[in-house]
Amino acid sequence: MENALNRTRASLFYLGSYLTVIGLGLLSAPRATLQILQSNGDYGDVFPRVAGMLMTGMGLSIFGMIRARSSKQYPSTLLVRAFFLVCIIAFYVMSGDPFFLVLLSIVALGFALTLASYLSERKVA
Repeated sequence: MENALNRTRASLFYLGSYLTVIGLGLLSAPRATLQILQSNGDYGDVFPRVAGMLMTGMGLSIFGMIRARSSKQYPSTLLVRAFFLVCIIAFYVMSGDPFFLVLLSIVALGFALTLASYLSERKVA
């Protein structure tokens, strides 16, 4: 089954990339990164940097999973992102900040790519 999950593995590059890029942006330039992501909230400088640290760490972990070809962990990325999608929707409802709609779009696209790849490749295996 490991060889059968090549597209699923490839879809995880999107996940690792956006986590790492946005995470590094939040770490190094939180206000500019939030502005690029359409935020209208004021979150200060420290909390976005903490979020950036966590996102960067998660992105690097995903790249480690890809590198190790740890296909048994691929479905867990779907479960985690499903949880994130629910949370992001709740955060948008609570704040009205368009940042969460942008984030929702980014996460939902990656979720859909991985889910479609995983389901089609699982049928083949």
